[in-house]
Amino acid sequence: MPSKKIVVGMSGGVDSSMAMLILKKQGWEPIGVSLKLEKWESECNTYSENVCCSEQSFALSRKICDKIGAEYHIYDVGEEFEKEIIDYFGSQLKKGRTPNPCLMCNRKIKYTKLIDWAKKNGIKYVATGHYGQIKKKENKKYALFRASDLSKDQTYGLCMLKQEQLSRMVLPLAPYTKTQVYEMAKKEGFDFFLKTKQSQDLCFVSSKSLRAFIEEKVGKREGVVVDLSGKPLGVHKGLHFFTMGQKCGISGGTAYYVAGFDKEKNLLIATSNRADLMQKEILLENVNFLSGEIPEKEICVDAKIRHGPALEKAILLPLKNNMAKVIFENPAYAPMQGQFCAFYSGDECLGGGEIC
Repeated sequence: MPSKKIVVGMSGGVDSSMAMLILKKQGWEPIGVSLKLEKWESECNTYSENVCCSEQSFALSRKICDKIGAEYHIYDVGEEFEKEIIDYFGSQLKKGRTPNPCLMCNRKIKYTKLIDWAKKNGIKYVATGHYGQIKKKENKKYALFRASDLSKDQTYGLCMLKQEQLSRMVLPLAPYTKTQVYEMAKKEGFDFFLKTKQSQDLCFVSSKSLRAFIEEKVGKREGVVVDLSGKPLGVHKGLHFFTMGQKCGISGGTAYYVAGFDKEKNLLIATSNRADLMQKEILLENVNFLSGEIPEKEICVDAKIRHGPALEKAILLPLKNNMAKVIFENPAYAPMQGQFCAFYSGDECLGGGEIC
């Protein structure tokens, strides 16, 4: 008889908790596993205690597992997390890019390490509280589809996963909306979630401490803000504090937005016309196709260059050396190097790549 054991990645939040409860009701034998990650050790870090890898979240996860009747374990992956995510974050900022640590964590840490723990314990499947759907197609490949609740869809953050990971993943929240998940929590006696504010911090540094973190990792180098003609507008405290399309904070009544960077001269280039930030095409590197198969010719896709529901009609042209070009039907607003572009065919996420 096939084992019904399944590892559930626990964050102490409502989504992973209800994912475990759903699996239990479906006849699975869920085992909760929280990943213990490194955080930025600094007195400047006003680190929230309700993020996914805090001691408070571990205590809450254990309480939830006890209530559901499931084993609970903590898996220390701090060393790997520091190397793959915290160091990556700093190195990308030094290159003048805007990194996406959560997306990289999903691929290199979260699913990799949950699957690693499962394998070590003779368990095939892992589940999380992500909003998305995984389906096995007629060609035996596993495919990723957008969630039923498109407003909470998280497939953008999963676009760099591999077939090996998809083949072992279960996403129990696929048919549910966020409202339904909260209603389930209330009905099943987990109504304390209704009073818990979900953290918006990165798991290793608080949003309030991010500037201090960047200063420590990258440094602080003041420079001049100029318009597109080169006219000085003000000063900046470091190019790495800015991303494309962000307001520059120039006083004087006119709103200026980041339009580019001159790294050699340490100039922040700004414009008051948002139309200047529209781009017709972008280049991607480290391109990942979830099927493991690279298209032989250009394909029509819906592209997403940041978190959120917005999709842009585009042509995806695969290139050599694991690169691709994305040509938008209508110019896209402020794509930024270091961020990721996910591409879709209908509701199916085909993969993604890093904007370069």
